[in-house]
Amino acid sequence: MLAEGNSIRSIERMTGIHRDTIMRLGGDVEVFDLTDHPKAKRAYAWSHIDGKDDQDERFVAVLEIPPVKSAETAVRVQIVKDAKQRKK
Repeated sequence: MLAEGNSIRSIERMTGIHRDTIMRLGGDVEVFDLTDHPKAKRAYAWSHIDGKDDQDERFVAVLEIPPVKSAETAVRVQIVKDAKQRKK
């Protein structure tokens, strides 16, 4: 499903997340208001370094669907998801 959205703000600092994690993220999380999405009214997106020797850039988008309720929880949920996938 494709939903349209408008960027409403960029969040530079988030409390409760280690500074090194935010620096890996490039420091900013973009917040988008969505239109016509059946479950989410907002999405959060960011990029971070990734891959072998941190040579790649990865783009991440997370919908504001519980348990995600803010930019901070979007980043936390994605960190946990990525950690679980690395263990497999």
